[in-house]
Amino acid sequence: MTEADIQAVKNYFLSLQDTICSGLEELDGGAGFVEDSWQRPEGGGGRSRVLADGKVFEKGGVNFSHVFGESMPKSATAHRPQLAGRSFQAMGVSLVMHPENPYVPTSHANVRFFVAEKPGEEPVWWFGGGYDLTPYYPFEEDCVAWHQSAKSACEPFGEDVYPRFKKWCDEYFYLPHRDEARGVGGLFFDDFNEQDFESSFKFLRSIGDSYLPAYSAIVEKRKDTDYGDRQRQFQLYRRGRYVEFNLVYDRGTLFGLQSGGRTESILMSLPPLVRWDYDWQPEAGSEEEKLAGFLQVKDWV
Repeated sequence: MTEADIQAVKNYFLSLQDTICSGLEELDGGAGFVEDSWQRPEGGGGRSRVLADGKVFEKGGVNFSHVFGESMPKSATAHRPQLAGRSFQAMGVSLVMHPENPYVPTSHANVRFFVAEKPGEEPVWWFGGGYDLTPYYPFEEDCVAWHQSAKSACEPFGEDVYPRFKKWCDEYFYLPHRDEARGVGGLFFDDFNEQDFESSFKFLRSIGDSYLPAYSAIVEKRKDTDYGDRQRQFQLYRRGRYVEFNLVYDRGTLFGLQSGGRTESILMSLPPLVRWDYDWQPEAGSEEEKLAGFLQVKDWV
């Protein structure tokens, strides 16, 4: 592997956070992001930006962090046990947007970079990230457009990239205890260093830069759709699945908690309101029942 330019990655992440926040504020047209800078006692820090009670977004956050540690957390070495005991630095941008209108999907995106070091050995670096969409009342054309954007971002880097990382996303954002997908997927990749640094970093930028246009187009199309209490209650119920995944399975959440990260920033991804109903079942033929048909692995493009 070629030597990593850590500062260049950090500069990109800071710029990406700025770009995404500006775009989402414009899209919301009401509330703005409030920034909270923080320092981590063990090393590093970040800046958390949270938007609440906007015209479009009920809650959303776009976080940047750059942290250091003397030993890799278990969540980071589960798939790479040879890195156990190495010191590390990790940085990235992570975001989740929870719209108020049930016809606008929740979205999540993350781009990250790790370096694991050990005296006398070459540093090991890799990228990870992706994005996924969680609709409550999904539209076929939105799902297709979302995946087309993901595919277009991957195409310059090989024909196999989109199918491989789409499949990984389908498998990752899955709730085994519910036997269902969290949403309609997108992209997920980790441990990415199969190309030289410049090529790998270029791929990461392509993914990071493609998120905002893809999501904004869907939000613009659906944000003024009329809805009532029935749709709102269903949205709150389905948000429960989002909470379950993030607290039980999400690698980023586990890494943050295991590495002594800032709890407020880590749990920023959780929605402000949510409900659980015992053994709730949708009415046959209803709009709510149709969601199950979308939460299936399929080729959208």
